[in-house]
Amino acid sequence: MKVAIACESPLLQRSLELFLEGYLSSLRHCDIVIRDHDVPHDDRLSLLIGTSENVDLVKPFSKGELFRRLHEKMTLVKDEILMNECSTPHDESEEKVSFEILERHIEKLTQDYQANILKAIKAFYEK
Repeated sequence: MKVAIACESPLLQRSLELFLEGYLSSLRHCDIVIRDHDVPHDDRLSLLIGTSENVDLVKPFSKGELFRRLHEKMTLVKDEILMNECSTPHDESEEKVSFEILERHIEKLTQDYQANILKAIKAFYEK
């Protein structure tokens, strides 16, 4: 996952840069852009951070919450693309494809959940 950060708040910008140190990329080559302001005519996938209810991530947030929301947003978009590629199921083979997509999505969520739990346990015992 390649992330670009385009925030108006210098404090938020720097905090996100520290949180996402290994994932940073330029706006041109990123998979997702994190912003603290809405850019109406930008077609890029973005994660909006703020204090209102219509944002993807509400401030204040933890590093774990940030990563969780980024993964959720990326997974959601990938699943939408896959679902658009597969038309509405009309026969048994197409239903099987839809079920396989759902199955892969569940497996991915389970793996992410397991990884987050292991990170938390490791962090606890490393103190």
